[in-house]
Amino acid sequence: MKKLYFTPVITGEKEAALRAEVRSFLDHYGAFNVSNIIDSWSICDPELSRALAEKGWLGMTWPTEYGGGSRSYLERYVVIEELLAAGAPVGAHWVADRQSGPLLLRFGSEEQRQYFLPKIVRGECFFAIGMSEPNSGSDLASIKTRAEKVDGGWLINGSKIWTSWAHVCHQMITLCRTAPPSDNRHAGMSQLIVDLSQKGITVRPIITLAGEAHFNEIFFDDVFVPDNRVVGQVNEGWSQVVAELAFERSGPERFLSSYQLLEAAIKELRETNLMQQAEPIIGKFVARLMVLRQMSLSVANQLQEGKLPINEASVVKDLGTSFEQELPEAMRLILATEPRSSANGGVARLLSDSILKAPSFSLRGGTREILRGIIARGLGLR
Repeated sequence: MKKLYFTPVITGEKEAALRAEVRSFLDHYGAFNVSNIIDSWSICDPELSRALAEKGWLGMTWPTEYGGGSRSYLERYVVIEELLAAGAPVGAHWVADRQSGPLLLRFGSEEQRQYFLPKIVRGECFFAIGMSEPNSGSDLASIKTRAEKVDGGWLINGSKIWTSWAHVCHQMITLCRTAPPSDNRHAGMSQLIVDLSQKGITVRPIITLAGEAHFNEIFFDDVFVPDNRVVGQVNEGWSQVVAELAFERSGPERFLSSYQLLEAAIKELRETNLMQQAEPIIGKFVARLMVLRQMSLSVANQLQEGKLPINEASVVKDLGTSFEQELPEAMRLILATEPRSSANGGVARLLSDSILKAPSFSLRGGTREILRGIIARGLGLR
């Protein structure tokens, strides 16, 4: 059986100085809306994204020839970790910075890199993900949206679902069938960059349990995409998507979505003299958080070394979302405060928002069943 690798990583003085710089920036930027703090990486604030771009914190690891900072994955990790811990609404640039840009660097054409990457780095171009479909869910091999070859490009028909911020993003990398289905379920798919302002695109919002409308269903009706917007090789989209998901599944967003609740709960338990009896529960969650952080740092270090730790990233995502989903109920049982969505702030509001949002944590980015299938295959168990 193959092994998983999580080599311990210790950050140094350079990362410590950067962490202090991010905290100073956040101190001066001002408080964020309390209703946006839980799961802040799914909240869109283009103004904040542009402010982060001015600091050089978008495209940090990308080559300078494309406007990037040529900094390390560990430095990027520090910035992301501090922003999420502060509840910063980073959703506008999130997909472009985390996975669309790295995908273009790995598989895109030189023209695509020159055109899109500098725009992303400047906070001028936001990307959405076009993978999941109605009746397919996380089983991407069963997608039905098709792109047919026409003179000079491709004509897309079909639909996508759960596309976060598609109504404000400019582009979407869309997975389509470009060849008829065959015995090989993973063959015949391609990734195309779709301009979301194109004629023939309809975006319909989906209201979440928490009353938010940050993701959508998208319909394509004879949407034309030119040949120069195909990413990588035609019909090789599956291997590219698998590589892309390694960027998506291993970051601190997979266990920090509800961090503010844990921090606020500890503060309230101390103030109400309930900390002593709650210590075993708090201790378990803090210990799990520290282990997840070290595992995630290890994956970031492997990306820095040019590796593609697909299995390790899937493990971080699976364990991280379990942590995030179990936290709200555990805090509800030890706190004296009831969850209240009408509260202006504090533990009552954080608890309410966490409970309402937690069910989605194990669905986005691949369900547990999908992740464990990937891990089992990666270890040679199936």
